[in-house]
Amino acid sequence: METQAGSIEHRKIVIIGAGFAGIGLAIKLREAGFDDLVILERADDLGGTWQANTYPGCACDVPSQLYSYSFAPNPNWSRTYGRQREILEYLRSVANRNDIAGRIRYGAEVVRATWDESESIWRVHTADGPLTADFVISATGVFSDAKYPSLPGLETFQGKSFHSLHWDHEHDLTGERVAVIGTGASAVQFVPEIQPKVAALTLFQRSAPWIVPRMDRTTTALERSLLRRVPAVGKAIRGGYYTLIEGFGLIGFVDNRFRHPYELLGKMQLRRQISDPELRRKLTPDYMIGCKRAIFSDAYLPALDQDNVEVVTTGIAEVRAHSIVTRDGVERPIDTIIYGTGFESVPGAFERFTGRDGLTAAEVYAKRPQSYLGAALAGFPNFFCTLGPFGAAGNQSAIFMIESQVAYIVDALRTMRERGVQRVEVRPEVQEAFLDEMEQRSRSTVWLTGGCQSYYTTADGHNAGLYPNWSFEYRRRTSRFDIDSYEVSA
Repeated sequence: METQAGSIEHRKIVIIGAGFAGIGLAIKLREAGFDDLVILERADDLGGTWQANTYPGCACDVPSQLYSYSFAPNPNWSRTYGRQREILEYLRSVANRNDIAGRIRYGAEVVRATWDESESIWRVHTADGPLTADFVISATGVFSDAKYPSLPGLETFQGKSFHSLHWDHEHDLTGERVAVIGTGASAVQFVPEIQPKVAALTLFQRSAPWIVPRMDRTTTALERSLLRRVPAVGKAIRGGYYTLIEGFGLIGFVDNRFRHPYELLGKMQLRRQISDPELRRKLTPDYMIGCKRAIFSDAYLPALDQDNVEVVTTGIAEVRAHSIVTRDGVERPIDTIIYGTGFESVPGAFERFTGRDGLTAAEVYAKRPQSYLGAALAGFPNFFCTLGPFGAAGNQSAIFMIESQVAYIVDALRTMRERGVQRVEVRPEVQEAFLDEMEQRSRSTVWLTGGCQSYYTTADGHNAGLYPNWSFEYRRRTSRFDIDSYEVSA
């Protein structure tokens, strides 16, 4: 381990975040001969979102065979869709098998990381102490910081309240009057789990999500045995799921008229699972499918069609000490509030990266969601990231996009090593051309024209960072590091 003056630890590569992206990066960087690296993780365990989210029913909404590394297939998934604990165990096993677990530094939350132009290094300050690095790679993910609603009187509530990201497992909901605020993907998963045990569940819904069949099931011993014995079967299943999910791009950025079969599927499920016409009306979305994230579930709608559940679509006027009052004047007594309001659209870590010009990545994003290929950022030398703006797909597994970015970043460092380059920074004009392309391609997407407001879009109605094209096209673009798009120096 090298040191700078004053014995400050120095590393070639600092990776921030020990989730799917951070672990995958470390594995592939070591395979390419980059061994001087450390992963900084703020939590006390690896796993990222799968370590942080432990709410009842927490599971992936992408089939397990696709929501896993292509280089580390798992034939032993117990269900079609992996649940939180099993996904976390999968990540642990991959990290251990590849000698990565020992390279993770826990409790090392990054307070700030600043580019030092005079020394051409990153100065990283963590809760565990300072260090410097030649390269900083952000692998913090996009669902890392809870988003809370802004409601009058919220601070006066005297009952229990918590966000799904910070589930209070010590608090017993049995027999309680529970308010759930928000109807995002997390709420869709935990509502069916808590509904049978609470006395009354009041779901405050701003807009109804599109719910389509999940068809989750337990895998059989025979299936798992076949996948172990014939790996090609697993690859074929993975390819089938990839093709099926990629097809959602037809709605997203090809032509929204492709939405009709998907909407029909959602409406048929709604009619089949909700008996009350008035409740069905409340739960019918008033925007195009795909404008917001469509959610796969077989259990959510039946849970709402129960005697102890009320779906409230009237806005909240205020929160009182032991109740919530809606704008129509109705006051409902509440013991516990659970926020299912999702995550901040810009990861909090972006506020802590300061580039060459003294601006943070969050300040740059506030001007306009920007990056180059979701993997680099002008003004931030020797900095890379995963799932950056326009590096996430609305129609594909995040793991596919992460692996594309991992390959690009590893090739970048390999190319620099081969050419004796010490510093790279994407050219501003290259990034601007990429952003103009993204804006042009986004104009007719369902995300912008589908009649809704979501984290897919900015407050002023622009694409917040989804890649508006096929994921296989993105993989082609990131298959090799295009060094000519960067300013380089020895």
